[in-house]
Amino acid sequence: MKTSFIFSEVLTGLRRNLSMIISVVLVTFVSLLFIGSAVLLQMQIGGMKDYWYDRVQVAVFLCPPDSEAPTCAEGEVTQEQKDAIEAALGSPDLDDYVEEVHFEDKATAHRLFEEQFAGTSLEGTVPEDQMQESFRIQLADPEQYGIISEYFSATPGVEEVVDQNRLLDQLFRILNIATAVAVGIAGIMTLCAVLLIATTIRLSAFTRRRETGIMRLVGASNLFIQLPFILEGVLAAAVGSLLAGGVLGLGVHFGVSGWLQSRLAGVTLVTVGDVALITPLLLVVGVVMAGASSWLTLRRYMKV
Repeated sequence: MKTSFIFSEVLTGLRRNLSMIISVVLVTFVSLLFIGSAVLLQMQIGGMKDYWYDRVQVAVFLCPPDSEAPTCAEGEVTQEQKDAIEAALGSPDLDDYVEEVHFEDKATAHRLFEEQFAGTSLEGTVPEDQMQESFRIQLADPEQYGIISEYFSATPGVEEVVDQNRLLDQLFRILNIATAVAVGIAGIMTLCAVLLIATTIRLSAFTRRRETGIMRLVGASNLFIQLPFILEGVLAAAVGSLLAGGVLGLGVHFGVSGWLQSRLAGVTLVTVGDVALITPLLLVVGVVMAGASSWLTLRRYMKV
């Protein structure tokens, strides 16, 4: 009997304040959509780091003819300098950091250049003898790429040390900024959702002040009086949470798995399965947010 009465009161409140309930659903949906997007973006950043950091190399470019670098004052790198650099890469000082080294001569560099720029205006513009030799280094720990740069920064015969990780760090920094922006917007929208839920509950309590007064006169408990109002906010927030999860799933399915994945072959991107993992989290956040906001509002304004 009590359960049926509570649900009838919930339905009555939803019907009376339909426009406000829809507003709660929408603002909860938007706020949790940003929260879910931020979580997915961080998951993607973690996956991309694992993928790229295992594949990037540090390139030690040797002095070409007519280089103006201070370490190339003697001209093009000599065989003795190459041997010294190769010996340093295999020395005990770098043994813990270097996993694999291979030498890229001018012929190999020229072939890779022609393959990369085939069909463009750059094809055939650089002769083989002008190509730059290099040592390509695979690190045991990609996070330690700065050690190679520091070690060879002043080595004769080395014009430049290029670590691809620096470019990746810039990319990940931009993505982290995007995550922070999404979290900031989510925080603002969550505050809006809390305030709107509080307003909705106050309005609902005001429109039913006569019924709640009668319930108090007949000895109804505080929980029994407050529960229908709390359930109204929780149900609205739950719908918004599920909508956010559904929209994220559609976006990932069509935008990431269906379009972006085909253009980034070999890179593991977030999937609908990842969305399914975070949707319960969004639901919990929405329900807790709505339940806490409703309960605090009722304690203050109903004074029961």
